Formats: sequence, C-alpha cells, structure tokens
Amino acid sequence: MSVADFTKDSVASADGTTIGFRHIGSGAGIVLVHGGMKSSRDFSKLALALSDAFSVYVMDRRGRGLSGPHGEAFSVQKEVDDVKALVAKTGARFAFGLSVGALVVLRAARATPALERIALYEPPLSIQGSAPTAWMAPYERDLARGRVASAVVTAMKGMRVVPLFDALPRFMLVPLLSLIMRVQGAGGEDDVPIRALAPTLRYDVGIVRETSDTLEDYAALPARVLLLGGDKSPRYLHVALDNLERTLPHAERATFPKLGHDGPEDDGAPELVARELRRFFRAE
Repeated sequence: MSVADFTKDSVASADGTTIGFRHIGSGAGIVLVHGGMKSSRDFSKLALALSDAFSVYVMDRRGRGLSGPHGEAFSVQKEVDDVKALVAKTGARFAFGLSVGALVVLRAARATPALERIALYEPPLSIQGSAPTAWMAPYERDLARGRVASAVVTAMKGMRVVPLFDALPRFMLVPLLSLIMRVQGAGGEDDVPIRALAPTLRYDVGIVRETSDTLEDYAALPARVLLLGGDKSPRYLHVALDNLERTLPHAERATFPKLGHDGPEDDGAPELVARELRRFFRAE
C-alpha cells in the first residue's frame, strides 16, 4: 500500500463541527490522533505500517487540514467529542495519540467504553507545573504582531521537543523558518503549512492547562493502556509517563532508545513504533 491508497471521509462531532480523517487498511479499527504543529499527514508512514493488520483512521484535529475550526468555548471536551464521533462511525476499539493528542485519547477513553485499548506516546500531562507553558506570553505577542516564524521558534524552544531548536540560536532559526514558510506557501487540505499550524498551539496549551493535575481521574480507567516514549525526550514528558504508570490500573510501558518526541511521525521512526503498537493491539 502507499499514500495513494488512503481514502478520505468525515464525521460530524457533537457540536456539528466536521472532523475529517483518512482511512487505510482492513481489520480491527485504530484511531490515530496527532500532536501539536502537525496534521494527519504526519502519521502517513505510521498508518501505512499498521494497515496490513488494522483499519487505520487518521483524524485531523480541529483547525487543521480536513477538519473544521476550533469553534467557540473550546475545551478538551470538544476534542474528546471528536474522537467519540469517529469511534462511533468506524466501530474502532483502539486508539493511539501523540503528545497533546495523547491527552485527548486519554480523556476520551474515560468517556468512551468502546475504546478497549489505548496507546499514549508522551502525553504532556502536567504534574504540579511540570509541563512548561511560560513561553505562551511571548508566543502570543509575536503572533499578534504577525511575526509567525518568531512565534514558532519561541514555542519550540519553550517546549524543548525538537533538538534543532535547542541547538541553534534564534538569529539563525527565525530567518530559516521564514524561508521555509515562504517555500511552503498557502498549502491546502493535503499539505497543512507551518503558517496555518502556528495559531493552533494556543489551543493545545489550553488542553495542557485544563488537564494539569488530573492524574487521579484515571485511577479507575478500565481500558488497557500502553505508555510509550523515547529516551531522548525532555524530562517533563518522562515525569508524566512515570506518574501515569503508577496510577493507571492496566498499564504497561515501553521506551525507545535513541528516539525523541517525534518518534511516531513520518520524520521519526514510525516503523519501530508501529511494531510495538501491533504487538499491544493484537495481544490477548
């Protein structure tokens, strides 16, 4: 199979917002939920690697690609409703989320009994302020002034999930990112550019803040959970996984050597992550 074999579809969420998704494969259904500054296209290789054994549904989260806007009075519940709607439409019993997408999947599992197993790659669950959000104020100022490249650099340096942004100084990164954005242009539903993704970070940080210190909400979660992470990721993401492992009643954990936060994405090592997901979702 290849990218050309994906089909597109959509479902209406509880508030009427269109949630678009891509589908490939056959078998038991898995919903994939991407992280921040990404779209469904960034899970293309992961979906392809799973499609030999599963029906894979890769949703665009609100404000991206095939899906509608975040809407009024946005909260994590809106995205939980989006996952619930897709599960109801497809009959999927499994879900995988990365980063903030993993927070959404975790919350959705509490409200969606049909989700029997979920896998979470480095959810930024903030424990007593462990997840950094202080970068939001300068990020918002940059966006308000139309300095999109500067805003993205501020966010990436604040989150510490992309080594390149840690290694290079701002005076190099901002013009480099500006050039990349000019080359990308306006994009479209199949290619969501950085300029379109940059404003979505404020909604993702809203989810991080809303779900902070909610660890005990998951102490009786009935779903089986696979906790995943890379050993090169920032400490605050390991703090979240450590606490979830101690709290969730049906959890197991796997750590990928030499991988970071982008492990499941097309520019990470999606085949390695797919191997672990295949084992977990096929286990008796």
